[in-house]
Amino acid sequence: MQGKISPAALLASLPAASRQDLIQSLSPKEAEDTLYDWAFWARPNQMPPRKRWRVWLICAGRGFGKTRVGSEASKGFASHEGYQAKLFGEVVAKPGSRGALVGRTAADVRDVMIEGESGILACSSPDFRPIYEPSKRRLTWPNGTIATAYSADEPSLLRGPQHHWAWCDELAAWKRPEAWDQLLFGLRLGEDPRVIVTTTPRPTRIIRDLIKDPLTMVTRGSTKENAANLAIPFLAELVKKYEGTTLGRQELHAEILDEMPGALWTRATIGAAQTNRRVEYVRIITAIDPAVTAKEGSNETGIIVAALGSDGDYYVLDDRSMLASPDAWMRAAIDAHDEHKGDRVIAEVNQGGDLVETLLRTIRKDVPFDTVHASRGKRTRAEPVAALYEQGRVHHVRPLPDLEDQLVNWEPGIDADSPDRLDALVWAITYLSNGAPAGNLVFDSSALYQGAQWNP
Repeated sequence: MQGKISPAALLASLPAASRQDLIQSLSPKEAEDTLYDWAFWARPNQMPPRKRWRVWLICAGRGFGKTRVGSEASKGFASHEGYQAKLFGEVVAKPGSRGALVGRTAADVRDVMIEGESGILACSSPDFRPIYEPSKRRLTWPNGTIATAYSADEPSLLRGPQHHWAWCDELAAWKRPEAWDQLLFGLRLGEDPRVIVTTTPRPTRIIRDLIKDPLTMVTRGSTKENAANLAIPFLAELVKKYEGTTLGRQELHAEILDEMPGALWTRATIGAAQTNRRVEYVRIITAIDPAVTAKEGSNETGIIVAALGSDGDYYVLDDRSMLASPDAWMRAAIDAHDEHKGDRVIAEVNQGGDLVETLLRTIRKDVPFDTVHASRGKRTRAEPVAALYEQGRVHHVRPLPDLEDQLVNWEPGIDADSPDRLDALVWAITYLSNGAPAGNLVFDSSALYQGAQWNP
């Protein structure tokens, strides 16, 4: 095959019935070039936008092919100028550029973004396949381009490194939103830094803000668009189970819903909870939902300060939740207690037992302290507190975006992750409502349904 038209371009120009004959006539090298030519295989909405963008946000349903898009875009950033121009419509990075691959966890980056069936290694041709060094968290292409792997669970790793481009996967599911901020701070090399985001949509603050940003181009896509590449039983079961449901609108059709299907809190309820009213606080509690470990993938320790007002309503004053060592989060809780002139620190001790109180007494002996124990499941404990929000009896005295995102995105019975901030909030409101007598408590949250509250 001679001339300036590539095999892929010629194949694309032919009707489907004529393509098979041409494919049979390709030399092995031409066939290989076509196999790894994403511009030939991609559907139109899997190709980068031609308009000016800094962030390309791909919100798509399960099985749409998001991972393949992210891998091919990363390959495009790393490749020669001709391939970049073909893929992006312009040259967006030079050979020797620096990229960031950021996933929900380190395992996700390794198993999905790099080594997965649609990961970067699987999508790369033999003559332009990067060398992967897991111990260095690094991919190195033949032209000197380097991409470093990062876990969103460890935002501190993104503090300092600089990049020309990035691929972020499942951004809506990141536990540590500050990882996104740290990435953007370092996205400052070259004249035109870019980031690709591939995610199943959830109405988190980051996703909502990105959609509003004029430099974000948004691509939406449904599971059915990729039906030709999905197992028929898989697609049939998804459609049978979720088509026509609220969850299906999100997971199959990639709608960014204002509310999660099974969430106990809504955006409207949270918005109504915002207040600037001044009221005397008759009791102030700092509640801790402790994490046992502080390593990658650990839950945060929830630290919420809440008060009972003289009007009988509840006021959420502060959120000091963090991923840190036990000594660090206990000191943060004591600092919050001091700053808000609190009456007591409480901690859930189903995990950690007496160690939590021992830790507190090691740091400060004079802090009033109670332990609380869960006698019922998370949903049962959370429902009456959510009901108080609906009744307009819980107020946020300032915006608490990370807590609020967790409230509206937690789906009881579906989410496996522990809602640490939510748990600490529930402990605080429940404690204030139950009367907070001295000593260890085992809460029956049904008391909240009866309007029980502490009377000073």
